[in-house]
Amino acid sequence: MSTEYVVDGRFSMKSDVFSMGVLMLEIVSAMKIRKIFHTNHHHNLLGHAWLLWKEGRALELSYTCLEDSHSRSQILRCIQVGLLCVQKFPKDRPIMSCVYSMLTNEEAILPQPKQPGFFIERSPRNSGAMLRNEESNIDNTVTITMPEAR
Repeated sequence: MSTEYVVDGRFSMKSDVFSMGVLMLEIVSAMKIRKIFHTNHHHNLLGHAWLLWKEGRALELSYTCLEDSHSRSQILRCIQVGLLCVQKFPKDRPIMSCVYSMLTNEEAILPQPKQPGFFIERSPRNSGAMLRNEESNIDNTVTITMPEAR
């Protein structure tokens, strides 16, 4: 969910762009946004991608099967566009038609992304407890409601 929805309970014209960025980063990394564990920090996928981008190591985010020499520039472009889409403020995010253009036009020069929304480091104790609680509350039951007339 976009930061403006989580913080203010409001969707913006760019909430879908935020979701697109999350999806792109999840696909490139083959990781889910909240199911990432790293030895050096306790960020989610957005924070991890941002740290790697700032350090010039963004290719480390990519899933190993994507790492052939032909696609490195495309992977970096997807990561950069993904980070542009998940920026904290809606006004900093591109519109969806620009996202499409950035992905299809390899000659276009892309702006540098700013820090993403939800770039918050969790304490390792709290994040582990949160994940354990989430996983223990998963219930694979189905309920069916059958309406009956009076």
